[in-house]
Amino acid sequence: MTDPNERPDDPHAPREIAPTRPVSARVGDHDGRDGDGVHHGGEGAETATPATTDAAEAKPDHVPAHRQKSLLWWALLLVPAVVAAGLVVGQLSGSGESDPWFASLVKPDIYPPGWLFGVVWTILYALMGFALALVVASDRRAYKGSAVAVFLIQLAVNLAWSPIFFGAHLIGLAFFWILLMLVLIITTMAIFAKVSRLAAALLVPYLAWVSFAAILNLQIWQLN
Repeated sequence: MTDPNERPDDPHAPREIAPTRPVSARVGDHDGRDGDGVHHGGEGAETATPATTDAAEAKPDHVPAHRQKSLLWWALLLVPAVVAAGLVVGQLSGSGESDPWFASLVKPDIYPPGWLFGVVWTILYALMGFALALVVASDRRAYKGSAVAVFLIQLAVNLAWSPIFFGAHLIGLAFFWILLMLVLIITTMAIFAKVSRLAAALLVPYLAWVSFAAILNLQIWQLN
């Protein structure tokens, strides 16, 4: 006798129904366990991830205050130091309209009033000192050492220009020296930007003024 279950062509023959698994066993119970009782995450794991992320993001809350305090101390130290270095070297070199040799030189038409140089350089040195403070106070250590080193090199070149121009009266050498200064300023800005974009931006007026000073230096050299 033939088994009716083996006659798929008979529409009235009973069919064997495949065993089914409970829904909770297939998609996981509400407590995050599958049919074998193994925990696979579920809603409990999904709610734990944001909590962990929030806890991780909550740690840097105290960093800004610490950075502000560190920046303040470095600014109080470096801004006066850089300004004083520039002004002292300028005074020792005899720079300015008070120098009889410089007063006798023929100046180009774009030459600004003499008093403006002291004001501008004081502001620029202050900006340079604060830019250096931003870099030193930053927690980005990858380029900090290189940034500080390049800054000090360009500052030394900057301070050496006055003795070359006003002290030694070497106008031509001073022009090429100021071109070297421009290259170092651009290099300093590029490295500063990797540590602090604000520090790099603070050097933009410095770059603009030295570029103008290079034009003055060239024209004075041509006229004398």
